Amino acid sequence: MTNQAKPLILVTNDDGVTAPGIRNLIQWMNILGEVVVVAPDSPQSGMGHAITIHDTLRCNPTTQDAGPQTEYACSGTPVDCVKLAVHQILDRKPDLVVSGINHGSNASVNVIYSGTMSAAVEGAMQRIPSIGFSLLDYSWDADFSAAKDHVLSIAKNVLAKGLPQGVCLNVNIPKVSDQPYAGIKVCRQTMGHWDEDFEARVDPAGKPYYWMRGEFVDSDGGDDSDIWALKHNYLSVVPIQFDLTAHHALAAIHGILGA
Repeated sequence: MTNQAKPLILVTNDDGVTAPGIRNLIQWMNILGEVVVVAPDSPQSGMGHAITIHDTLRCNPTTQDAGPQTEYACSGTPVDCVKLAVHQILDRKPDLVVSGINHGSNASVNVIYSGTMSAAVEGAMQRIPSIGFSLLDYSWDADFSAAKDHVLSIAKNVLAKGLPQGVCLNVNIPKVSDQPYAGIKVCRQTMGHWDEDFEARVDPAGKPYYWMRGEFVDSDGGDDSDIWALKHNYLSVVPIQFDLTAHHALAAIHGILGA
C-alpha cells in the first residue's frame, strides 16, 4: 500500500468524507506525500474524543475522486478513524496526521467539543505529529483556496521537523476577505465560554423537545490569543496537549486537601 520514498499522510475529519474541506485538504496533502484517507461516512461534528464501544465499526473502501489517494469511509467517530487507520488499515505508522479542514471555528473552548481536533489529539497520543485545520466559515460552499499555501507550509514544516511529544497543533483560518492573510501567529487558547440556552419546542406529535442555542463570549481580551489573531486576519496556531493536569494548581490543591 505504501511507498517508502514518500511520507505517509493520514487524512481525516469530522464533517464526513464528502465534505469540501477534506476534499481540498486531500488534494494539498497529495503534493507532500502518499495520502490515505480514513474519514467518517457521515457528519460527526461535536463528537469530541468519543469512541465506538457499544456498536460495530465498519470501514469500507470508497472512491470520491480520481485520487491518487486510497480512501475508506468509516461508520465511527473521527477518533475511531485514526485508531482503525493506525492499528488495522495501514502497514506502517503515518508520518503525519491531518484533520479537517473543518467547516467552522475550533478556536478557544470549541477545541474541547471538536471531533476535528480530537482526531489530531488521538494522533498525538499515538506519537504521530498531528494537525487539525479549521476555517471560520460554516458554509458548505466555503472558499478554502486562499489558505492553501499556508496549510502546505505548516504541514511541510511539521513533516520536516516534527512536534514535541504529546503535542498537536490547532490551526484556525480566518474567513476569506478582500485582504490577504496577515500571516501565521503561534498563540495561546483564548479564555472564553458559551452563554448557552435551550429553547423548549413541541414536535408535530405534541411531544416536547429542546434546541440548544448560544453565543460565544470572549472573556479574555489578550492580544496573544487565538481569537485576537483571527480577528486580525492571522492564521492562529495553538499547541494542544492531551495531558489535562492543571500543573499550575497542584500546590494549591495540596494546600486545600492537606495532602
